[in-house]
Amino acid sequence: MSRVFLSGSMRGGRRLVATYRFMADVMLLAGVEVLSEHVARETVFDDERGMSEQEIFMRDVGGIEQCDCLVAEVSVHSIGVGYEICHAVGLEKPVLCVYERDSNVSAMVLGNKGVVAQGYGNPDELRQIVLGFVGSV
Repeated sequence: MSRVFLSGSMRGGRRLVATYRFMADVMLLAGVEVLSEHVARETVFDDERGMSEQEIFMRDVGGIEQCDCLVAEVSVHSIGVGYEICHAVGLEKPVLCVYERDSNVSAMVLGNKGVVAQGYGNPDELRQIVLGFVGSV
C-alpha cells in the first residue's frame, strides 16, 4: 500500500477543504494510506489547538519523510504547501501538484522539473489524475 502525504492550504485559506476531503477519500477508497488526513478535516484548527508550532512542523516534516509520494492541491497560494513540496522534491519523492485550471499557479511549481503539475476541470478529472499518479508510484 502506498503512503501519501496530502498537502493543501491551511492558514493561506481553506476555501478548497471540500476538495482536499474529496482527494483524501479517493485515495483512501483505493487503499492508499493518507499520512496527513488532517488537511482534509474542517476541524483541523480545533484539533491542532493544543499543539505548538514546532509540533505541527515536526508532524508534517515527519509525514513527508515517511511518505512514498506527495500530492498537493496548489490552487490556493500557501507558503506551507510550497515548503512541503520543496522538502519532498529535496528528498527525491515523487510530487504531484493539481490545480483548478483557471488558477494562477506559481512558476516555482509549474517550472519545477521535479514536480508533475496538472490542471483539472471537474471531480472526475481530479480523481483520474490523482489515482493515475498514485498508482504509478
